[in-house]
Amino acid sequence: MNTLFDKIWDSHVVSLIPDGPTQLYIDRLYCHEVTSPQAFDGLRARGIKCFRPEKIFCMPDHNTPTHDQDKPIEDPVSKRQVDSLERNAKEFGLSYYGMMDPRNGIIHVVGPERGLSLPGMTIVCGDSHTSTHGAVGAVAFGIGTGEVEMVLASQCILQQKPKSMRISIDGKLGKGVTAKDIALYLMMKLTTSGATGYFVEYAGEAVRNLSMEGRLTLSNLSIEMGARGGFIAPDEVTFEYLKGREFAPKGEEWDKAVEYWKTLKSGDDAVFDKELHFDAADIAPMITYGTNPGMGMPIDGKIPVPPCKALDYMGFTSGQSLIGHKIDYVFLGACTNGRIEDFRAFASLVKGHKKAPGVTAWLVPGSWMVDAQIREEGLDKVLEEAGFEIRQPGCSACLAMNDDKIPAGKYSVSTSNRNFEGRQGPGSRTLLASPLTAAAAAITGEVTDPRKFL
Repeated sequence: MNTLFDKIWDSHVVSLIPDGPTQLYIDRLYCHEVTSPQAFDGLRARGIKCFRPEKIFCMPDHNTPTHDQDKPIEDPVSKRQVDSLERNAKEFGLSYYGMMDPRNGIIHVVGPERGLSLPGMTIVCGDSHTSTHGAVGAVAFGIGTGEVEMVLASQCILQQKPKSMRISIDGKLGKGVTAKDIALYLMMKLTTSGATGYFVEYAGEAVRNLSMEGRLTLSNLSIEMGARGGFIAPDEVTFEYLKGREFAPKGEEWDKAVEYWKTLKSGDDAVFDKELHFDAADIAPMITYGTNPGMGMPIDGKIPVPPCKALDYMGFTSGQSLIGHKIDYVFLGACTNGRIEDFRAFASLVKGHKKAPGVTAWLVPGSWMVDAQIREEGLDKVLEEAGFEIRQPGCSACLAMNDDKIPAGKYSVSTSNRNFEGRQGPGSRTLLASPLTAAAAAITGEVTDPRKFL
């Protein structure tokens, strides 16, 4: 079949179980505090150690507060989970980047930016958005707690091989259209189950022209279409991004790695189980109106679905335009849009404006490295002058597992990945959008087409 997915998958097969799953070797396991405690308990119960501890990296992100990280965590549940990860990492001899460590952050932001995630790898984590790492040309996917234990113990996993899909987006993106808008557009077209059972390769001119940050955003959201994962063939953009990063190969090893990475592409005769084509010119800035990421529309559109439970929850009606709808919160961050490029975009739009009265804005870098870049580039000054404050790194308001929760009934324009009922806090109402659309809402206090400011 000669697809890139086949090349990477097949080169990691340890054994095939007749009429059963594949035993797949895993190059990198990431552990955070939410899904790993039971896995470590399982090792303890069996009296075994981690098989290849040097391949495993741990850091807390979901439960970390985005303020006062130099002090003990106040929430007892969050504190217990974070403390447990640190204790487990120490006991099993694993690399651990705790709060306030300059290498800490959201695990799906830190992996690529440190050069831990590399082309051709198999990468897993007990977190569905592990698909993010596919942006560097890796096969990356989320796994369950029992599977985390399996990888800790053997550096292998039992998996059924998914089918392959290629989504090509040809042409050039219009003004104000970002990788986040591409993803929301694809979900609008395919629904949240349209890629179920598939591993998606993104291709086409619009994808090739994305920066690495944009590719990370697109790959991150693959899971929201139901895909097992999503990835992009490595190219010069990938190599330029990875060169010189902490864990990337150096010197002669770098040259050898790049020669290999250049072979990581689907052949001209590659046969996919499914192929889809879209025109970049058809994609506008997007926003969601419902309670799953597939319930999205162009920002200047009208809600296209009949009355339903989702619209009742959101307080919207069929045929309604969201332009001008008052909002209460803006969240810039998450493993979807917490990278330096996202902060650059947000800052570029709010520069010379002021945060709207009554809007609470949480601007949360995806890592301490992103935080340092923000300050090096003077974006912090631009944002402060516009009335915004930068918080400390973490998953923050992407999900209600830390202090940053949206109150019941309040509307949040969020750059995160999910808008399920209560995802950002019990009763909260989430409108997913790009950093540019979030910035426009933050300075106007209402849903606003970002192209007005560009």
